[in-house]
Amino acid sequence: MLILVATIIGLALYAQLPDPMPSHWNAAGQVDGTMPKFWGIFLLPLMTAGLTLLLMVVPGLDPLKANIAQFRGLYNAFIVGFVVYMLYVYGLTLAAALGYNFNMTLTLLPAMGLLFIGIGYLMKSAKRNFFIGIRTPWTLSSDYVWDETHKLGAKTFMASGVVILISAFLGENGIWLMTAALLIAVFVPTVYSYILFARQEKK
Repeated sequence: MLILVATIIGLALYAQLPDPMPSHWNAAGQVDGTMPKFWGIFLLPLMTAGLTLLLMVVPGLDPLKANIAQFRGLYNAFIVGFVVYMLYVYGLTLAAALGYNFNMTLTLLPAMGLLFIGIGYLMKSAKRNFFIGIRTPWTLSSDYVWDETHKLGAKTFMASGVVILISAFLGENGIWLMTAALLIAVFVPTVYSYILFARQEKK
């Protein structure tokens, strides 16, 4: 329903939108790429619909689907949050095409921060599976390694989300802080999963 409403809004603005439309922005938030108006209106809603369908289908394909069922309600809430994030990007794209002047990168950062906080919150409840979460050879081999890694991953992702929110107020330098936060959020739990696995093997 959200995707359909967003697409209808895009079509309602068709006559006011330029051809081509802005489609890509550099780190400074300035337009550095365009696409034909047709794709400017339809591409992002179609991508969002496709990714949403994939996210909904994936749990049924997982051999460990019973584990996913234990946190499926939270996972479904995350899917809705993901759709809202993508449509926020779509709304900003339409606004930029209509001539509104703003820094795209800095305007995106708060929403990206909230998205990562949501991912971290999901990780707290995620059980071992092959599609959702921090899937390393070590987490997939052990429920203990999975659970402990995701306890840490929840903290690093939520912390990175807070850092990204703060980076929105730091101008162009905020993009580098965001990048560092994301790298740490991913790298630290990955290394930790191996350390836990190695300790377990020694025992």
